[in-house]
Amino acid sequence: MTSKSIYQHGSPSKTGVLLINLGTPEAPTAKALRPYLKQFLSDRRVIELPRLLWLPILYGFILPFRPKKSAEKYAKIWMPEGSPLKVHTERQTELLRKALQTQINSELIVEYAMNIGTPSIADVLGKMQEQGCERILVIPLFPQYASSSTASANDNVFAVLKKVRNLPEIRTIKQYHDHPGYIAALAKSVRDYWDKHGQPDKLIISFHGVPRKNLDNGDPYHCLCQKTGRLLAAALTLNADQYQVCFQSRFGGAKWLTPYTDVTLKQLAKANTRRVDVVCPGFVSDCLETLEEIAIEAKDTFIQAGGQEFHYIPCLNERDDWIQALTDIANTHLQGWLNPQPSTKKLEVTRARALDMGAED
Repeated sequence: MTSKSIYQHGSPSKTGVLLINLGTPEAPTAKALRPYLKQFLSDRRVIELPRLLWLPILYGFILPFRPKKSAEKYAKIWMPEGSPLKVHTERQTELLRKALQTQINSELIVEYAMNIGTPSIADVLGKMQEQGCERILVIPLFPQYASSSTASANDNVFAVLKKVRNLPEIRTIKQYHDHPGYIAALAKSVRDYWDKHGQPDKLIISFHGVPRKNLDNGDPYHCLCQKTGRLLAAALTLNADQYQVCFQSRFGGAKWLTPYTDVTLKQLAKANTRRVDVVCPGFVSDCLETLEEIAIEAKDTFIQAGGQEFHYIPCLNERDDWIQALTDIANTHLQGWLNPQPSTKKLEVTRARALDMGAED
């Protein structure tokens, strides 16, 4: 037990909402990428290889060389305010805070943390407890559950709480891949884009990939992505030959979920598909995987293979309909927690009673 929780008799009990995103390096430099990649690729949920096999690869081949290459990619998409993922997550947090506070009669703390990097889950949970949060709703910003994303974030939450004496109540959200508001926001974002730029010959619905063995071992991620893609296509009234669900970002030599996004784009180009649009529903904030891997690299892949026109449709980011959907998701899981706060007089009486019974001030 290493953490001393703050507790005072008669203090008001607060409820908190903690958004968790994947994370980002502090700067687009090799120096900043090295600790970020080390933390990320040391996660047993992310890399399930035996440590005796994986650690020599990580320390001998990846960390000495990959940070520089990754930094060059981050530099292409870095915003004046910082990492796109962090900037959008901060904005979403503030918008969610405002939306919730207009709907409830209870003091609510809304914060965000990164599973990798800063602000860390440990620091933010500590801050929330210092603010009096005795109930915390954890919302991983991954619509489709995967052990390497959602479960990893939850692992880190509970690892922190193992060191806390006065535990808060915790609720976690596993997934919202088929939430009506989320699907509606996705569909509206695509329609808004098409209203301005016209409709493609094919819509590619690209999700972050995971190793195929994850599916074989019981991870539902593949099925959840397929359902999101199917619901989005239905909301857009697309038939089966007008869209394709694919998977990007494969790493290493093992087989990953297929079809691969880059391979599919090459095939479409060679089949004389003139225009493709790509949307990435697994990311609610634009980041390296969307702005560099898709909007730059995937575009080059398609054009160089003979395609004529490539469009990337941005993530939901700070869209009003997405913030409303996120608010609805939070409200659903906050049921029973958002009770009116007791009056100051009642708190004073409770505190006085505790002191009379021997509690320390």
